[in-house]
Amino acid sequence: MKKFTLIVALTAFTMSVAAQEAKEGFVFTTVKENPITSVKNQNRSSTCWSFSGLGLLESELLRKGKGEHDLAEMFIVHHTMVDRAERYVRLHGDNSFSPGGSFYDVIYCMKHYGLVPQEAMPGIMYGDSMHIHAELDAVAEGYVNAIAKGTLKKLTPVWKQGLVNVYNTYLGACPENFSYKGKEYTPKSFAESLGLNADDYISVTSYTHHPFYTEFALEIQDNWRNGNSWNLPIDEFMAVMDNAVNKGYTIAWGSDVSEIGFTRNGIAVLPDMERTDLTGSDMARWTGMAPADKQKEATSKPGPEKEVTQEMRQIAYDNWETTDDHGMLIYGIAKDQNGKEYYMVKNSWGKSGKYNGMWYASKAFVKYKTMNIVLHKDALPKDIAKKLGLK
Repeated sequence: MKKFTLIVALTAFTMSVAAQEAKEGFVFTTVKENPITSVKNQNRSSTCWSFSGLGLLESELLRKGKGEHDLAEMFIVHHTMVDRAERYVRLHGDNSFSPGGSFYDVIYCMKHYGLVPQEAMPGIMYGDSMHIHAELDAVAEGYVNAIAKGTLKKLTPVWKQGLVNVYNTYLGACPENFSYKGKEYTPKSFAESLGLNADDYISVTSYTHHPFYTEFALEIQDNWRNGNSWNLPIDEFMAVMDNAVNKGYTIAWGSDVSEIGFTRNGIAVLPDMERTDLTGSDMARWTGMAPADKQKEATSKPGPEKEVTQEMRQIAYDNWETTDDHGMLIYGIAKDQNGKEYYMVKNSWGKSGKYNGMWYASKAFVKYKTMNIVLHKDALPKDIAKKLGLK
């Protein structure tokens, strides 16, 4: 009996320690979770926009009962980069040519070129199992700059085909026809078979240098097609995201991830460093910490966050503190042990971090650092859709 009592006591103690440790970190409870496809890995390529944009379309297919599909990211990248080069050359290099892109590129390609499944275009032709684009990007940039910024008086009609061949070499040619699940398709007929309408997807943002309830093209380099975003006040912008997730929709999320609160271990928060709980740390140790150590401690457990205002967002955008860094997919809402809500986020860095490729982004972080979102227009609250003339 004494032995049994000792075992019970030790078990209770262990559980108490575990509970205390949990309180010191983040403990999440799912509130709402929408279906998504598996986590992918962009690896060493600047193609998050394609992975997250297609992640949105894949989850839309799940929502519509169309089954699970793995769509080819490099089909979108190939078409987008050739189109971007053509514009760059047309403007004699007075524009941006880089391997980045936007969610609008994904929607544009679906509408004009179609889609293909991953098995029809794996996108790796250089003997590796992962995407590695440093050499491709260097070769493509050198080629395009030689055309756009050279001393040529006239261009040949084949310069574009030369660039297409570069992308064909590294990514594979975009298929004109392919077989999928026993049927023959072209990229356009495959896209049509999925039942997705490109015109159903809209971009939304929140900045004061353009009037609210109107559309404007975000002034960022990777928005080179000048795709428009609807402009909403920040509280309505956040209401759109909550409404979308709660109604079963996922959201392509463009965000700045350079803030100290965006960790590489699945957490994105906006800590108020002046109000951070110093429990377990004396003030002298805290004030003497290096910035990296302060970041680690401030993001190690739930704590006070900054109160985000419309003005804060605008200043960060105007001062280049909020930049067009990374595209991900919001698919759910969770709460931490204190009841604070976070968005559940699917990343494209493989199954990295504590949550196997998923992130938990606090609403304060999302409110401050979001550049824009793309989602199905039916995900808008009815009153906001009416203000935009979409109902």
